Amino acid sequence: MRKINLLNIALVVLVISACGVVNEKNKGKGFNLFSVEQDIQLGAQVAGEIDGNPSQYPLLDSSQYPEVYAYVYKVRDKILNTGKIDFKDDFQWRLRIIHDDSTLNAFCTPGGYIYIYTGILKYLDSEDQFAGVLGHEIAHADMRHSTRQMTKMFGVQILLDVLAGDATALKQVTGALIGLKNSRKHETEADTKSVEYLCPTDYNAAGGAGFFRKIQEAGGSGVPEFISTHPDPGNRVEHFENEKIVNGCAGDQTYTTEYKSMIATLPK
Repeated sequence: MRKINLLNIALVVLVISACGVVNEKNKGKGFNLFSVEQDIQLGAQVAGEIDGNPSQYPLLDSSQYPEVYAYVYKVRDKILNTGKIDFKDDFQWRLRIIHDDSTLNAFCTPGGYIYIYTGILKYLDSEDQFAGVLGHEIAHADMRHSTRQMTKMFGVQILLDVLAGDATALKQVTGALIGLKNSRKHETEADTKSVEYLCPTDYNAAGGAGFFRKIQEAGGSGVPEFISTHPDPGNRVEHFENEKIVNGCAGDQTYTTEYKSMIATLPK
């Protein structure tokens, strides 16, 4: 038993060294027992689960909606090319659109597999608002929020099981990632990063505030359930605007007309 415990400790030390010390891109991203390579592996696993479940996640076919996909990838590239994304060349940053007009949400797996619901696309009013939301989701992956939370949820043993090739453990982790809700701290970090990402562009860097301003104005009518576990929408609007001022962001473009033209091509 003692030999096994010592082996486990040695493995954990190696993992911590790999993900927390050697990789300079992890600085400031908090304690995480998962390596960057495991982020990529887990993200691919989750993406496979989602892509293979069309009844729950009806994805828009990119060959049927090439204009929509070209548009969202254009916005993605504009954000990635700012040089602000630490794992720009490590993660996939693949985009998929889920045809569900009733869901006002988007999410990103570890490793940068991004999913956007048509509900939130149609809810937003302009390209800078969408860029703000997309920047927020990119930040969750780039800050490695999901696997940081997984570290707290499952601890050392589940990581050791995954490292040992335990299929049940990997399935458990994958299931948890699909339903994972980000903490309030991580939501605030992602909002801050969204402004930072948009700041070098010509976008209104506080574009992400648009979604929460609409939520605030709705006054509880049609507010998504997940908002109840997140920071107050009014506070988030103020945070976006303050970060824009603090960072001295000069961009003011919204590209509202172009965005509405794209939305018109989405399925009803």
